[in-house]
Amino acid sequence: MRRRQPAREARPRTRRPRLPRTRAGRRRLTQAVMAVCVLALLPATWLYVAAGDRLRTAADAPRAEVAVVFGAGLWDGEPSPYLAHRLDAAARLYREGRIEVVLVTGDNSREDYDEPDAMRAYLVRHGVPAARIVTDYAGFDTWDSCVRAKKIFGVDRAVLVSQGFHVRRAVALCQAAGIDSYGVGVEEEHDATWYYGGTREMFAAGKAVLDAVFRPDPRFLGPKEPGVARALAGAAAGTGTG
Repeated sequence: MRRRQPAREARPRTRRPRLPRTRAGRRRLTQAVMAVCVLALLPATWLYVAAGDRLRTAADAPRAEVAVVFGAGLWDGEPSPYLAHRLDAAARLYREGRIEVVLVTGDNSREDYDEPDAMRAYLVRHGVPAARIVTDYAGFDTWDSCVRAKKIFGVDRAVLVSQGFHVRRAVALCQAAGIDSYGVGVEEEHDATWYYGGTREMFAAGKAVLDAVFRPDPRFLGPKEPGVARALAGAAAGTGTG
């Protein structure tokens, strides 16, 4: 006697999305897709407009009292290659007399991770006097770094040093924070890290617009610090130059 095979459970059918059948429906769909694309591109467009003609190279950067270098990660306690290239550009600006003080801003949210001190040590090894370097330990993102540079360290005008894919956002946000800013874009090989950074910037642009519009306080603000003013006074007096 044959055994009856258990009945197979019917698989639920998934409905495929159907395109509108009418010409008016297709036109509305096309308009909706175009509107979504425009909205997605608006933040990036704003960054390009806001940065405008304020981008330079290390060779033609304008003179400014302060350069701001943004953190970009550590490898075994040392600046990552991308961060090292930013610091190299800042050291060059100092040696050529285009800047007087370097404000290094990065993450020191836990004891075993200290971007600013690693950045300071690297600059000292590359010829920038320690007295000309000021550390911001609460630069957790670009907006926080820009606001703290203005409100905590009293920076009104600065050259911002970063990779090309990030420097537009840095300039736009520091401008929004009240700093007269120029960006120095560090050239990099278009490797996987570069493409990752460029892709990340597309998503970061949306947050940048919100930061510029709503101007939230940084994660940590704290009291004003005289580090930049003190370093500039020392530069004017010619002290701490080596």
